[in-house]
Amino acid sequence: MSGNEEYMKKLGQAKQILNMIADDNTTPRNIRRTAKNAADMLDDEALSIAARAANAIAVLEEISQDPNMPMYSRTRIWNAISVLEGIRD
Repeated sequence: MSGNEEYMKKLGQAKQILNMIADDNTTPRNIRRTAKNAADMLDDEALSIAARAANAIAVLEEISQDPNMPMYSRTRIWNAISVLEGIRD
């Protein structure tokens, strides 16, 4: 598998995790909205795959500090970040 295919697979994995958070009604609305925004950033074809991943990581790291976030949502966000950190230019 080429590097690009591998990165697209990782983007897909991260989007799946983020969509799980965005669709979870037990997670506070602001966190769901941020997860949805981060998932949408991963689809922005105007940017390189690495830039999309970096933008999403920045947003997710910021929201992961939210004290109102349930632990299971924080764990999912950390999972998404670790998947995205595997993407480089």
